[in-house]
Order: sequence, then C-alpha cells, then structure tokens
Amino acid sequence: MKLSGNTVLITGGATGIGLAMAQAFLRAGSEVVICGRRQEKLAQAQADNPSLHIRACDVSQLSECQALAQWAGERFSNLNVLVNNAGVQRDIDFTHGLDAFLAGANEIRVNLEAPIMLAGLFVPLLAGKREPAIVNVSSGLGFVPAARMPVYSATKAGLHAFSMALRRQLTPIGIKVFEIVPPAVDTDLNPAGRAQRGNFKAGLSAEEFTAAAMKGLEADAFEIGYGMSAGMLTASRDDLNAAFERMNGRW
Repeated sequence: MKLSGNTVLITGGATGIGLAMAQAFLRAGSEVVICGRRQEKLAQAQADNPSLHIRACDVSQLSECQALAQWAGERFSNLNVLVNNAGVQRDIDFTHGLDAFLAGANEIRVNLEAPIMLAGLFVPLLAGKREPAIVNVSSGLGFVPAARMPVYSATKAGLHAFSMALRRQLTPIGIKVFEIVPPAVDTDLNPAGRAQRGNFKAGLSAEEFTAAAMKGLEADAFEIGYGMSAGMLTASRDDLNAAFERMNGRW
C-alpha cells in the first residue's frame, strides 16, 4: 500500500491507535477522515490536526453506518481506504451469569458486526478506486484469548477469520484486505479493567505500535503484528495453547 495520496476513513479515529494512524497517514500525504462516538474527542483531534475531517458516528448502529457511508461517498469521491479500528473491551465474568454482559457496551456489535457492516457498505465505494484497501484492526487476543475478556477475545478471533475470508473474496476485484494485530498497547481502551489491574501499563505507546504497523502496510504485509503479537501469527497450536496457559493461569 502506498501511504501517500490516499483518502482514508478511520473509525474510532479520535484517540489511541486510530488517532496515531490518522496522524501517520496525514504525515505521509494522505487525506484523512476520522469518526467516533464522542464529539468532544473528535473536535480535540481536529484542533490538534487541523487538516483532519471529522464525523460523529456510533458504528454499533446500522443506521449510523449507512449514514456514514452515504456521507463519505458524497463528500469524498476519491475515498480508497477504510480502516475498521473502533473497538470496545470489557472484563466480563460469566461465573456471575449474564448481567455484566448485558449491562455495558456491546462488544459484538462494535468489534465484529460493525466491521462486517462497514465492509459491505464501503466495498461499492472502494471498487475501482486507486489502490483500494480495507484495514481491520484485530488483536493478539484473537489468537490467544484472555479469560477475563472472553467476549472481546471472541470478537477479535471472528474479525481475524472475517479478514481472511474477505481478502479472498475481494482479491479478484482489486481491493486489498489487511489485518493489523496489536499486542497490549497503552490507550484508553478498557479503563475500568486496567484500573482493576493496578492501572496496567503495557509499555508500548500507540505511536510506537502504529509506526511499525504503517511499515507493514507499506510493505503489503496482509497480517501485521508487533512484539508478542507478531509471533502469534505464525505460532503452532501447541505454542498458542502454552501462551494461553501462561496468560490465564491466574485470571
């Protein structure tokens, strides 16, 4: 993928990895649109990066995804890259039943249904454009799930499978499908869970991870990991099982 000369739409682009990717594409010479649920975060991102375009959108709602696609198609005729980055992560303990799952943000809708819906909505807009691409941001937890975050892990495993299948479908029409697989990164994802773990810090900034991910995109690496997650992409089943036990021995 060429990093310059694109028109890129990034979901969840106001903070964290999404914002770091937006800034990286801007520096490379691309036009960038970000969307997210929180207008104040979008406005701050635009204030810090005046050339950004912003749009409020809750990707868990099909009607808002449809409105986003229509707006993007009308406003940005050269749009050629969709980055599905928006995500929700929650600690959920099913030994206490279903209440915790039902009480919070719906990880399935945001992390898995939204990329599927947006892919279907944007493929007609991307087809025929210069170097069109879809970039899905999954997680190392899609390869080695965390027991404390079972739904998040499941959605990211599903997004990995969807990315593989979508890549095969879209290759004949010239749309590349990339999967970026972060390890633990220091962002505002799952603040409640991180606080329960003593304000957990991974020691990896969104900017450092994104710099590596952008190099992978530029090299046309269709599955891009970093650090611990890089090894997961080629690990054997025995290696993944051993990593699961190490991660979850004291969940």
